[in-house]
Amino acid sequence: NPLSAGAKRTYDIIKGYITRAAEKMPEEHYAFKPTPDVRSFGQLLGHLADAQYGFCSAVAGEKPPAGGFDPASSIEKTKTTKADLQKALADGFAYCDKVHADMTDTAGAATVKFFTGDMAKLSILEFNTHHDFEHYGNIVTYMRLKGLVPPSSEPRK
Repeated sequence: NPLSAGAKRTYDIIKGYITRAAEKMPEEHYAFKPTPDVRSFGQLLGHLADAQYGFCSAVAGEKPPAGGFDPASSIEKTKTTKADLQKALADGFAYCDKVHADMTDTAGAATVKFFTGDMAKLSILEFNTHHDFEHYGNIVTYMRLKGLVPPSSEPRK
C-alpha cells in the first residue's frame, strides 16, 4: 500500500508541526490576530480541529463526532483556551489517525460524495493534509511575529 502509506507519512509530518506549534505558543497569544480581519491563532487551531472531523468523517462514511463543516458544532467558534484547543486538536487528529490506519490503496480509490463533488477517499485525505499545510503557513507567520521559531524551522535532531 505505498500510496496510502505515503499519504499517512505526509499527514504525520504536518500533524507533528501543528501539534508542536500549539504547545509552543504561549496561551496569552492564542487570541493574537495579525490584523483584525483574520482568524486568531486559537481560531486557526479550532478550524484545523474542525477540518480533521470534516474531511476524515467523509472518508469514513460517518457523521462527524465533533466539529466538522457545520458551523453549529464549530470548535473554532466555541473553544478559546489553550488546553481546550489542544485537546480538540489532539482528538481531531486521533480521529483522522484511525481513518488513515484503516486505509489501503484499494480502499482509497473508492469515491464518496464530498462538498467538492465525488472524490476518491485517498484524495480527500490528501486534501486534508494540504489544508493542514496551508494553515500551518499562517501559524508560522503568527509564531514569527511573536518571536517564536516554528517547529518546521527548529534544528533537526
